[in-house]
Parts: sequence; C-alpha cells; structure tokens
Amino acid sequence: MFVDIGDAPGNPDGRTVDAEGGVWVVLCRGRTVRRFTPAGALDAVIDVPVSRATSAAFGGPGLSTLYITSGRFDLDDAQLRAEPLAGALLSCRPGVRGLPATPFAG
Repeated sequence: MFVDIGDAPGNPDGRTVDAEGGVWVVLCRGRTVRRFTPAGALDAVIDVPVSRATSAAFGGPGLSTLYITSGRFDLDDAQLRAEPLAGALLSCRPGVRGLPATPFAG
C-alpha cells in the first residue's frame, strides 16, 4: 500500500502526480484533495467547497495550476442549493508544478 488514507472522510477518486513526485488524491465525498510525498506521508490538504470532487490535473502556464473537477451526482435540491459550485471546474495554485502529458504513441 502506498498511502493510508486513515480516517479521512470520503473515498479516493481521481489522482495526479506533480513534478516533485507528490501524489494528489481527490477524496470524493470528503471535500478535500490531499498531497502525499513520494514516501507516502501526508504533505498538504486542500479543502474544496463541494462534496463531490472527482479528479485533478495540472495545467495552465508552467503547469502551475491544479484543476479539480466536481460532480452533482446524488445531490438533492437542498444540497445543490448549499453547494452552488457542485459540478464546477475548480482551480488553485498549490505551489508545485505538474508534469507534462505523455503524447499518445499510436
């Protein structure tokens, strides 16, 4: 096992890796994105304003922006009113850069 999510709320969903080898894990239903060092230690936590964050990827100039997708699934009308950004594309600058994509070879 690479990391132990422990008692963190939510379920691991999407993930990405930064240029320093940090692994970013999106916790769907947990309202966070967590960065783990290459050794598996929790290094950073980004709180997000949605309960259904789904994936993450680096992009933008210098790959310095972390984009976080979110969904609206399983949310009732009251929850949707409480989470106006549900389903939105969120972004932040976590202070590390991502890795360039590997082109498809075939």
